[in-house]
Amino acid sequence: MESIIFGAGCFWGVQSALSRISGVVSTMCGYSGGHVANPTYEMVCNGDTGHAEVVLVEYDAARLSIDDLLDAFWHCHDPTTKDRQGPDIGAQYRSVIYCFTSHQLAAALASRDKQQNSGRWRSAIVTEILPAERFYPAEAYHQHYFEKRGRS
Repeated sequence: MESIIFGAGCFWGVQSALSRISGVVSTMCGYSGGHVANPTYEMVCNGDTGHAEVVLVEYDAARLSIDDLLDAFWHCHDPTTKDRQGPDIGAQYRSVIYCFTSHQLAAALASRDKQQNSGRWRSAIVTEILPAERFYPAEAYHQHYFEKRGRS
């Protein structure tokens, strides 16, 4: 099993989209990339912690390649909008990939370049690609939020 962290706007939709991929074993909403220990949703929403809303994805690398998982990430949001996804505005909604291994980091950078050169995006991709930082799980009510409400 391998893990990677994705930020692509509000974590509810990202978790819902990535949970449905064959080879994804588990997903968890949370916060990463900030400077405050044990942040809460309210703290992150206020924008004072530096954290992004993210999803920790655990996947079976024998069943799902990192390249296929990265493709799903690029297709579940607009990576060209800085600190914004749809109506959600703020650095906590930034597009980011936190990698746990050098292989993931190289794959993410190559995937970003491939996406940028594909002609799909009119603007430059602004996704941050960085080594993984501390992950803090979000509150229980955020986990699988859409599925709990009959949406997916």
